[in-house]
Amino acid sequence: MENNNEVLLKVDHLCQYFRLGRKDLKAVDDVSFEIKRGETFGLVGESGCGKTTTGRSIIKLYNITSGNVYFKGQRIGAGTRSYKDAIKKAKKELDAGKITREEYAAVVRENRALIRDAKANSREVDKQYQESMLKKLDEEYTAKLEAAKGNDEAFKALQKEYNSRCRVAKKSKLITQIQMIFQDPIASLDPRMTVRDIIAEGLIINGITDKEYINEKVYEILETVGLVREHADRYPHEFSGGQRQRIGIARAVIMEPEMIIADEPISALDVSIQAQVINLLNDLRERKNLTIMFIAHDLSVVKYFSDRIGVMYFGKMVELADSDELFKHPLHPYTKSLLSAIPLPDPIYEKQRTRITYNPLAEHDYSTDTPSFREISPGHFVYCNDAEEAKYKKIVNGEMDG
Repeated sequence: MENNNEVLLKVDHLCQYFRLGRKDLKAVDDVSFEIKRGETFGLVGESGCGKTTTGRSIIKLYNITSGNVYFKGQRIGAGTRSYKDAIKKAKKELDAGKITREEYAAVVRENRALIRDAKANSREVDKQYQESMLKKLDEEYTAKLEAAKGNDEAFKALQKEYNSRCRVAKKSKLITQIQMIFQDPIASLDPRMTVRDIIAEGLIINGITDKEYINEKVYEILETVGLVREHADRYPHEFSGGQRQRIGIARAVIMEPEMIIADEPISALDVSIQAQVINLLNDLRERKNLTIMFIAHDLSVVKYFSDRIGVMYFGKMVELADSDELFKHPLHPYTKSLLSAIPLPDPIYEKQRTRITYNPLAEHDYSTDTPSFREISPGHFVYCNDAEEAKYKKIVNGEMDG
């Protein structure tokens, strides 16, 4: 597939905190990265590191705490909770006599303006997207309808299809161009709905009422993901794990998205079925020009499937590089630890393999020198401080061993 340098998704200083009593649990803490159009971006790390939360925050299943998410150059997510927290903090300081009423009023004005700006921006983005969709439909159907004027039946069918797609466009939002495939193929499907209803739900929510059009789209997408039309009237419990994941993929792809967030789509499947699902995603990527964010903890799968890989640890992005570069020249100690845990079907190698243990307290001294996410070599980013940056650059330049 042709790759280009157009940035489709940009995540800028994303923070996702959850309230735990009076404290915040920092599930995702100041994470930034970009995904280019047409590429597969792998996001890896151990369980609980914040991979899934990052994906859910991007698609707005969670209201992000702070930071911004941009899609196709438009801001689709803004962390308004941080603005609200700033107002609450200022109120406590006012009550404690730490700030004046004028200073408190200034904080309130500033943060309320930021909240209004975020909400207004979201509405404007969706309005512009709807207008662009309607314009594309007009361009697509004008010539078709003109050519079909001599055939009443064909003209009516085209007009019906055009009207259905216009209804969708008028209700659509830019965020619908990002769809998600969930980790658990049974928990993510409603057991009381047929496969037809599950897959068509997105179309119905977006205003399509033409049953014939809906059925044809469902049948088409079922065949695309390797199922058959007869499966449309069955329920999720009648399928195997791999088939259920195909249904989940069909539900995402029927909305004709530009980007898919695949949240560990193969972790609950047998190894042979994993290969089938990976090949299906690869095929869909090629045929539908999809951009994929692939969340997983199996590094060998991620290396095969991804163009670039980001490594997360404890809510932070600790390393990001091209797939081959990351495996050949890992720099962060946690990345080295993850790579050392990959088993190979070679008994001689396995006997000699040394597992690297990552201990952040022993590896880093951030008491005086604060770390940040820095570019060590072109396209290779690492979370480090000044001393570590100098060391990593020496390793990259071959002046010292890794």
